Amino acid sequence: MTDLTTLLYTAEHEWVAVDGDIATIGITDHAAEQLGDVVYVDMPAVGSSVTANDVMGEIESTKSVSELYAPVSGEVVEVNSDADADPAMVGDDPFGTGWLVRVRVSGEVSGLLDRDAYVALTGAGA
Repeated sequence: MTDLTTLLYTAEHEWVAVDGDIATIGITDHAAEQLGDVVYVDMPAVGSSVTANDVMGEIESTKSVSELYAPVSGEVVEVNSDADADPAMVGDDPFGTGWLVRVRVSGEVSGLLDRDAYVALTGAGA
């Protein structure tokens, strides 16, 4: 399992794991819990550009449809095709096999929350 304390978070409930210039992005456990059963995920195409804080896709559950926001700017270099084929894994294992996209980051990674700040914001368990 991913060490949640090393991740960065957004107030819109995405997480980011930065490794060099590649950022892996997914939804948080809090978001997964609020969504319930995930039935569809619309992710940006490989090669497309995303801009920090802009909508990059959406996630649909049996309860609602929510927008996915890019926590960083850059080029999408990989999409989790397993999550595309089986969206339930996004809710079942949001910090593991349910990751969404990998982005080659352009510019600074800033304005994101650490785990403690995210927990304080959401009241979610640590």
